[in-house]
Amino acid sequence: MAVTLAALVARFGGELVGDGAQTVSQVAPLDRATPDEIGFVSQEKYLSQLTSTRAGAVILPADARDATGLPRILTPNPYLYFARVSALLNPPPRPPAGVHPAATVAPDAEIAADASIAAGVVIGSGAAIGARTVVGPNCVVGDHARVGTDCLLHANVTVYHRCEVGDRAILHSACVIGSDGFGFAPSEGRWEKIPQIGRVLIGDDVEVGACTTIDRGALEDTVIEEGVKLDNLVQVAHNVTIGAHTVIAACTGIAGSAKIGRHCMIGGAAMIFGHIEIADGTRISTNTLITKSLPKAGTYTSAPPFTEHEVWQKNAVHMRNLDKLVNRVKQLEKRLNELESKS
Repeated sequence: MAVTLAALVARFGGELVGDGAQTVSQVAPLDRATPDEIGFVSQEKYLSQLTSTRAGAVILPADARDATGLPRILTPNPYLYFARVSALLNPPPRPPAGVHPAATVAPDAEIAADASIAAGVVIGSGAAIGARTVVGPNCVVGDHARVGTDCLLHANVTVYHRCEVGDRAILHSACVIGSDGFGFAPSEGRWEKIPQIGRVLIGDDVEVGACTTIDRGALEDTVIEEGVKLDNLVQVAHNVTIGAHTVIAACTGIAGSAKIGRHCMIGGAAMIFGHIEIADGTRISTNTLITKSLPKAGTYTSAPPFTEHEVWQKNAVHMRNLDKLVNRVKQLEKRLNELESKS
């Protein structure tokens, strides 16, 4: 697929400088771009790459109008513009509509005529698959589960019974929607399972990464609101609510009944305790442990730097004795105050 710069501006906006008839067929980084590709610069420190790039065109911020003589599109947000151009030039492959003969679909399941159901898929009784949705090989959609329109389920996705997925969702391979939450009651030295009878409700325009798991609620539902983006290997426990347009990076764990606000950004490998609330617009740094509610938006960080093992062992001993050390300091301060008052 090739498109002219004039066509890109007509579609996405921006200001065209130079030859609008210049065509591009792919996006690329500036240092590897070829004359039929388009690159971008979003930060001033990378403008120097424009002198050596072989790209046929570039996307630049408005204040870099004169940074190159190449045909260029000026926009307030080059990174976003680049993403949209990339999406246009790289549409996801779409298999033909219909149900593959090797799929197993319950007689009372509702499958849109233009949906695509691949080989090995199992769709349960009373389930519904929306228009133009693609369900990849070996996916399982449980009884009375619902998947909206224009969704893409990559291979081996599992959506448990009664769970619901909104429109335009992307579920990557091996993610699991609606597995049982971790609920057990102690009973005479053993553990007795607590039935998890809630659901998972996923809003529109949500993306769930590979091998991410979202547990169904114990009594109420686990809710993922619209526009949420979850990276790979994220664990969302039962009864969690994640507010609209929040993004969460890989290996994050969220314990049960936590409520995360809208438009939050959570770094990789963060750990969030259960039964706490996090305000809208909060940012949590990578490897940060959140143990209590954050009622005020801000950036929160708790990651200690790594050290050599021998140094870490010594520091760990000191940390175990911090309470004793604090008490000794208080006693010394008290004694010092007494001596000063006498003098």
